[in-house]
Amino acid sequence: MVSTMHDLTRTENGSVVPAPGTWVIDGSHSSAEFVARHLMVTKVRGGFKDISGTIVVRDDPIDSSVDVAIQTSSVTTGDAERDGHVTSPDFFDIENHPVMTFVSTAVRPSGSAWQLEGDLTIKDVTKPVVLDFAFEGVINDPWGNAKAAFSGKTEIDRDEWGLTWNVALDAGGVLVSKKVTVEIEVQASPAP
Repeated sequence: MVSTMHDLTRTENGSVVPAPGTWVIDGSHSSAEFVARHLMVTKVRGGFKDISGTIVVRDDPIDSSVDVAIQTSSVTTGDAERDGHVTSPDFFDIENHPVMTFVSTAVRPSGSAWQLEGDLTIKDVTKPVVLDFAFEGVINDPWGNAKAAFSGKTEIDRDEWGLTWNVALDAGGVLVSKKVTVEIEVQASPAP
């Protein structure tokens, strides 16, 4: 873990967090990706290119908060035809639901890391989720700007948000898994 500009705080559970303050998510250096099983055996990845939001670190880290917005039209899976299907009403329905959001409701220590509880809204359906996350450190870029890094991971059942499209397979199972792993990598800068 590196810090060259901002003070770090060591918490009661032994983890390190940035000093209190507001951090703005740098969408060009952050990612929100998902992994689903295809044909029950292959992992297929996708992600979103347009992410924005803020992370507010409080004096007591459990009072901290996160607020994130993701433009659903920015989804990419590496295949133009699949991207068209994922943005259609079968999945994200980007014409009617251009934004998905995550708003934290609690931050909890978990060993030497953290759990971030919050409300995930996709297609106007809001459900609670819990992300295991870690603070990766603060470092200055070559121009002297402080950057904080965070990573998180969770698993969701996409059916709970109305992302129910699927095809049954002759051998049993379905074309696209209901369970989806979500992986987040965030770089953020101090708010001006």
